[in-house]
Amino acid sequence: MTDVDVIVIGAGAAGLMCAATAAYRGRRVRVLDHANMAGKKILMSGGGRCNFTHLNSTPANFLSANPHFCISALKRYTPQHFLELVERHGIDWYEKSPGQLFCRDSSRDILDMLMRECEWASAEVWLKTSIEQIEAVQGGYQLLTSAGRLRCESVVIASGGLSIPTLGATGFGYDIARQFGMEVLPTRAGLVPFTLQPAQKEKLAPLSGLSAEVLVQCHGARFAEPMLITHRGLSGPSMLQISSYWQPGDELDIDLLPASGKDAELRALRDRSPNTRPETWLATQLPKRFAQLLCEQFGWQENWQYFDNARLSAMAEQLHHWRIKPSGTEGYRTAEVTLGGVSTEAVSSRTFAANNQPGLFFIGEVLDVTGHLGGHNFQWAWASGWCAGQYV
Repeated sequence: MTDVDVIVIGAGAAGLMCAATAAYRGRRVRVLDHANMAGKKILMSGGGRCNFTHLNSTPANFLSANPHFCISALKRYTPQHFLELVERHGIDWYEKSPGQLFCRDSSRDILDMLMRECEWASAEVWLKTSIEQIEAVQGGYQLLTSAGRLRCESVVIASGGLSIPTLGATGFGYDIARQFGMEVLPTRAGLVPFTLQPAQKEKLAPLSGLSAEVLVQCHGARFAEPMLITHRGLSGPSMLQISSYWQPGDELDIDLLPASGKDAELRALRDRSPNTRPETWLATQLPKRFAQLLCEQFGWQENWQYFDNARLSAMAEQLHHWRIKPSGTEGYRTAEVTLGGVSTEAVSSRTFAANNQPGLFFIGEVLDVTGHLGGHNFQWAWASGWCAGQYV
């Protein structure tokens, strides 16, 4: 039987961060993962460049049934702390949009950095190692794995959620929480594209690939970011963001022209160019084929002179409140995160240890803490991993 101090289950962002942090404290740490490669989600993130943090990440950027839970960790390990680590390793980065930091070269730079930290701290990483059973025993835990029986004082569950099963995602962490009597809140896909009802999909599918800057709202949440039309439905940053707030049956309220198209502007257009059609102007505001479709859908194909004030007001209303009722989402297959998970009421916000099970820790996405798009979920992984690493 092999003995170590800490076993971390999951060789992703949170797990590797926790392992290195704990090992630097002198703890004997071993990371176990059933995958054949560490950090697969890191490698694919940010289009292969890894949006590794957001400089303005605050608790307001996270969803949880217990919104206060994330405050402590985010204050103790900030984006600036992680950026200092990145710079110590000489990784070149850039700010794509305000606050969003990406690798200049490749996501592999972040994974290599974490693996190097584990190596320097003497934390072992065992891949292709599945866990068949975890049992609490006197003085810690005993694990039955594909590599044999292992014993440790502390177990850290950093196995992530259900998103992107092709990368090896499973419900393992939730099963362990339930095994030890902890509540697991209902899970669903977050930061995920929408699918559309058949009729709406048929109309929009020919526009696949077109994008527009929009303002989308649902349940009080608002995001002003690009929307992308796909052959299955709607995607792009604005749709991914609002998907975390959307529930089946909800309508999306989409402002197609956040910066223009108010009543007064439409009246001025009519008065100035009564013999032109709205489509001519709308094609300067939106992709031409999208403008054509909207004009066909709403019957805006006459010249401006045939639009009285009431009709212009109706046009403005339809442009600023384009209502779409998705049929659903693409689900875990393409979701970037999993909403819900292990209840934070059962975990210490300071140590990330289970309240009722000494030596058992939960970090990262397996917990009911989900960030907005833009590097926030990575910051949660770094912060929760670092904090747990101080106590395991």
